[in-house]
Amino acid sequence: MMKKIVMLAAVAGFALSTNVMAQDGKAVYEKSCVTCHSIGLAGAPKFQNKAEWAPRLAKGMDALVASVNNGLNAMPAKGACIDCNDEDYKAAIQYMSGQ
Repeated sequence: MMKKIVMLAAVAGFALSTNVMAQDGKAVYEKSCVTCHSIGLAGAPKFQNKAEWAPRLAKGMDALVASVNNGLNAMPAKGACIDCNDEDYKAAIQYMSGQ
């Protein structure tokens, strides 16, 4: 019985970590990004503020996703979304930046 429980837990964990479909950008923003990006906390570009997002977007999406994964300035690594993958981050960045 214990082996079955451990196996089910491992399978569930794997399924969560291999998120093949991107989460909705708005949902990711609301669960993990809104606290800082709604008010520009610690220099975070504000939600859909084109002027603040423009220089960041100019770096390219790959650079922005790398910044989220690694953390940047006050933003923690993974941007406080531990169950997100690169596609989730792209969706959130597009939503936050107004693209």
